Amino acid sequence: MPDRIPFRVTPMLATLVDAPFDKPGWVYEEKYDGYRLLAYKEGARVALLSRNGLDRTERFTNIAHAIASLSDRTLLLDGEAVAFDQHRVSRFQLLQEGTSPVVFAVFDCLYRNDQDLRSNSLAERRTALEQAIGHRDQLLAARRLGANGLRAFALARQRGFEGLVAKNAAAPYHEGRSREWLKVKVRQEEELVIGGYTAPRGSRAYIGALLLGAYRGADLRYVGSVGSGFTAQTLATLYQTFQPLVTEASPFLDPPRLKDATWLAPTLVAQIAFREWTADAKLRQPVFLGLRDDKRPGDCILPEASS
Repeated sequence: MPDRIPFRVTPMLATLVDAPFDKPGWVYEEKYDGYRLLAYKEGARVALLSRNGLDRTERFTNIAHAIASLSDRTLLLDGEAVAFDQHRVSRFQLLQEGTSPVVFAVFDCLYRNDQDLRSNSLAERRTALEQAIGHRDQLLAARRLGANGLRAFALARQRGFEGLVAKNAAAPYHEGRSREWLKVKVRQEEELVIGGYTAPRGSRAYIGALLLGAYRGADLRYVGSVGSGFTAQTLATLYQTFQPLVTEASPFLDPPRLKDATWLAPTLVAQIAFREWTADAKLRQPVFLGLRDDKRPGDCILPEASS
């Protein structure tokens, strides 16, 4: 096929670090709270793929149309589909609800007009990115937060961003987890495995709370329950989604002692906001934000600090 990009990639992933830092030659970008997408433009055809290879073109048609309108014949862009609140802060929950405009925050360009840019420096790829996307309402070059990492983190915290991603401006693009990209969180959010639910009480229908876990090695450890962040429609949808997954045995190594628990096969991942981890590795003040069909349960690892 003409105008074909001769490869497919898995995305480069940032490694989580505990504290902000400043390094010469590094850049600091806003960390977005959305869906990671790889956008392939091959002539008139555009495909949007999730980080685990699911086709999301139909879900984000406005992004696909915006990329199709670009003048370059071939492009491979890496970024995140996001929805912003009134303060221009990305919110995963808004993306799930589908009531806010969605834009593509682009932070890398891996291929452009028959040129493979993966071995080029990030600085060179950023230039190609900015030239490629120009000015489109649905396309946004990832926002840089300043040249100093400590001040960039302070700005991210002041504005209420999810965090920042620090990147080595001289580094090539490496598929998979890398220490050339490092992320520091401002807001506490985790992807966690749903291992069951409790019965509803009072006037609530379908589900009381979700029972959540994360992996330590091959073991799914229980990290707490979440009972807030749901609408009536969400509860009904989740209940229907759960029924084929009901099992007799708990999937947790250390299940909670609950009389009204319904156990589920650990195949679904939820995005959870929370205040902090407790000393015994449980969530404090968790809120359900939505399901993540772009994340695998095995990717939900219990943080070392919470073990």
